[in-house]
Amino acid sequence: MSTPDPTTTAALIARLRAAGCVFAEDEAAALLRAAPVGSARLEELVARRAAGEPLEHVLGRVELAGRSWAVGPGVFVPRRRSEALVRLALDRVAPRPDATVVDLCCGCGVVGGAVLAGRSAAGTSATLHAVDVDPVAAAYARRNLEPLGGVALVGDLFAPLPHDLHGRVDLLLCHAPYVPTDAVATMPPEAREHEPRRALDGGDDGLDVLRRVLADAPAWLAPDGALLFEIAEHQWAGARRAVEQAGLAARRVRDEALDATVVVASR
Repeated sequence: MSTPDPTTTAALIARLRAAGCVFAEDEAAALLRAAPVGSARLEELVARRAAGEPLEHVLGRVELAGRSWAVGPGVFVPRRRSEALVRLALDRVAPRPDATVVDLCCGCGVVGGAVLAGRSAAGTSATLHAVDVDPVAAAYARRNLEPLGGVALVGDLFAPLPHDLHGRVDLLLCHAPYVPTDAVATMPPEAREHEPRRALDGGDDGLDVLRRVLADAPAWLAPDGALLFEIAEHQWAGARRAVEQAGLAARRVRDEALDATVVVASR
């Protein structure tokens, strides 16, 4: 691959900035790493990004928790704030030599995959079943998880899980959609126009899917298991009520650096 000259790089940055890309310098560097200067492939990638497609969809990769993961058109792009959820999950199961993990609404499988990778790096093990209702997302999850020993399933929440996991799940992760319906229209175009609506829209208050998860979670959790999920900070009061109505105790963990709020629901 040829090294781009400063004029080429500057022109690419200017083109991306004109298209509204806030981090044009970083995106230009990523695109130039992905395809040779002057190639039709580079022009295709730049045109897609300039048209508003998420950079991660254009490149086919997303970076999270120190690893690169496959993602593509029509699939939710994991946000960096989910690293807070991953860290809490790893802390939660750290004392266990083995752990049974379920990742619902898994999308491309990044959250559960990062937990598996973290366990492996620490010299411990885990079994992971990841579930998404969208076959396209589940296919990406399969690509990301199978090399780590995880299983990706297609179906609605708990429905496709093996029955023998009842009462045995040490860690239940859920990255359910939590954007209130009326707020979807205010999201950046690259999200609302290129990511699946059902991966974003959480109903009137953003908690509809999470309530469905909470209704069944106690039956799947091990006696000392826990459910971890993300919310927006303003949703804490409603999330706490939903957790308590399910017979679980709610704890909020806030990460200001990542602008992330995670709820830990346990017995």
